[in-house]
Amino acid sequence: MLWSDPPDEPPEELRHAQKRLRRLGLVMAVASMLTMVLLAGR
Repeated sequence: MLWSDPPDEPPEELRHAQKRLRRLGLVMAVASMLTMVLLAGR
């Protein structure tokens, strides 16, 4: 890698999008677990 190469960091908006997707995935996982628990308790 040369000193003139640009840094390998993703752009700001991409980092925000990745953070949102990670948060959405976490929310979906918790929601599906809650749904399974509620359905299993019937």
